[in-house]
Amino acid sequence: MHFTRMLLHLLRSRRRPTQGIWDDYSLPLRVLPTEIDIFMHVNNGMYFSIMDLGRLDMMVRSGVWTSIRNKGWSGVVSAETISFRKSLKLGQRYSVETRISGIDDRAVYFEHRIVVAGEIYARAFVATLVTSENGTVTRDELVDVFGSPPPGMDLPDWLHEWRLHNSLPSPRRPAAHRWA
Repeated sequence: MHFTRMLLHLLRSRRRPTQGIWDDYSLPLRVLPTEIDIFMHVNNGMYFSIMDLGRLDMMVRSGVWTSIRNKGWSGVVSAETISFRKSLKLGQRYSVETRISGIDDRAVYFEHRIVVAGEIYARAFVATLVTSENGTVTRDELVDVFGSPPPGMDLPDWLHEWRLHNSLPSPRRPAAHRWA
């Protein structure tokens, strides 16, 4: 179901006004029956899927989607964290507000907010690696496609530290499972 919804939003985003990659984005949505759980609110696991739509909208409308696809690049989430304030209910209108918080030598950091009538219901930070057949795309390669971050857009130290302290070993290294 999520794949179908992403394809639909890919087509819709192409018809929405273009913006720069460093701009703030807003995607209006409504809570669907497939997103709620037994308590009749959006299931906590669905929020990240909804936020995927915000990143897709940003990438398509900025033109970055076409550029990275032409290069054979792909995005993969490496870490994410979320905080909740209020629940979204079936049929409720809301928006996914998306912006880039910064980039470092390994990831692009997105901030997403779920907003209803100007009020934040949830906020998440997502670290996304951009990969090619040769491995992770470098910061310099990203800047070639995204352009330079605007002056003053410095990745907050806590966000960079969060990703480092939250990360698992590279897929090329063992990661044995043992409860400590």
